[in-house]
Amino acid sequence: MLNFAAAIFLLIITPGPGVLSLAGVGAAFGFRAGLRYLTGLFFGTNLVALAVVTGLGALVLANPTIRLVLLGVSTCYLLYLAARIALAGSNIAFSPARRQPGIRDGLLLQAVNPKAYVVNTTLFSGFPIFPDAYGLEVATKFAIINVIWLAIHFLWLWAGSAVKRMALPPRTQRVINVGMALAMLAVVGLAAWSAF
Repeated sequence: MLNFAAAIFLLIITPGPGVLSLAGVGAAFGFRAGLRYLTGLFFGTNLVALAVVTGLGALVLANPTIRLVLLGVSTCYLLYLAARIALAGSNIAFSPARRQPGIRDGLLLQAVNPKAYVVNTTLFSGFPIFPDAYGLEVATKFAIINVIWLAIHFLWLWAGSAVKRMALPPRTQRVINVGMALAMLAVVGLAAWSAF
């Protein structure tokens, strides 16, 4: 079980679209907005895990066309989120931030987040805990994953919102927002590159 917990920690702590966008939302919009976004990410990741456990994720991802469409949708959505974060508080925003990223945005991101599918597939198909009791194993894994997932994501949100609380000069805050957005774009680039 310790190997399983270590794998969860290492797979989730590494920067991916979810944690980077969460830190970016915290840095650009603050902790409260980040909590709403975190709630959406949480529900989304559990829906992805459910899709993986029931085999629906494997069925959908077995089709190369569907995988390509999901990668395209994921890339477009991450580009949109990166732009919202990079342009938060600026006068050049393509759409003023009337609505901060929230539950719906987090849910949508996880639904199209390739890392969420890979991580959940790895965790639920490997690391047997109760090999003779599938239901107990799935329930135990869901519980362990969610405890570690929440702790790590709260840490990323805290780090992002700590930047916001520092009340940095607008130029410095903008540089940080753009840096967070560029990190998200790097993840998008790596995902797109590995798909081909």
